[in-house]
This record gives sequence, structure tokens and C-alpha cells, in this order.
Amino acid sequence: MVYSTELLKGTLKTIVLKLLADNKKMYGYEITQRVKEVTGDKIQITEGALYPTLHALEADKLVTIEVEYIGKRVRKYYSLSPTGKARAKEKVSELSSFIQTMTVLLDLKTKSI
Repeated sequence: MVYSTELLKGTLKTIVLKLLADNKKMYGYEITQRVKEVTGDKIQITEGALYPTLHALEADKLVTIEVEYIGKRVRKYYSLSPTGKARAKEKVSELSSFIQTMTVLLDLKTKSI
């Protein structure tokens, strides 16, 4: 089962921030592939969702960009800024708390779906 884009929308920034916190620097395609790999293809991030998210994180000064030239190709690596590192911790903590709240709200601890 692939999760809906509706569920992914609210968590994409957190996912990207956490991956960058864990991996120092990554480029866009690498981010999409890592997510697919770690989730067993349950979460698939499209370029159409990823790049606007990366641009928003850059505009908020949470990520920095390093450009690398590989032959004729340009690859942009994204890294967390100091503010981004702090925000990544906040967002992961917030999402964790939200998941715990949803588990209680939906009574998932005592039932299996």
C-alpha cells in the first residue's frame, strides 16, 4: 500500500528535515530514493512535491544549497542550516507527539486494523 498524498503533505517538511539531519547533505533524487528504500516503497515522493518543499525550506533559511558540477550536469546538495537543525528536532518531536495523540484518538493500541 502506498500512502496517500493527503497524508504525506503534512509530513513532507519533517521527513526532509530529518533525512538531512541524519545525512549531512543530500540531493533531491537521493532524498526520494532514500524515502522509498526506508519505507519499502510505501512513501513515494514525487519531484513535484519535493522541490517546492526544498524551495520553501530554503526560503525559510532552514536549508542551504551547495552546487556541484559533474561534467555538464549541475547537482544541488541540500544541508541543514543551524536554524534548520533546531527546527528538525522540533518538527520530529511535534510529529511524534501527534502520532501518539492519533493512536489514542483512534484507539489503535487495543485494536488491530
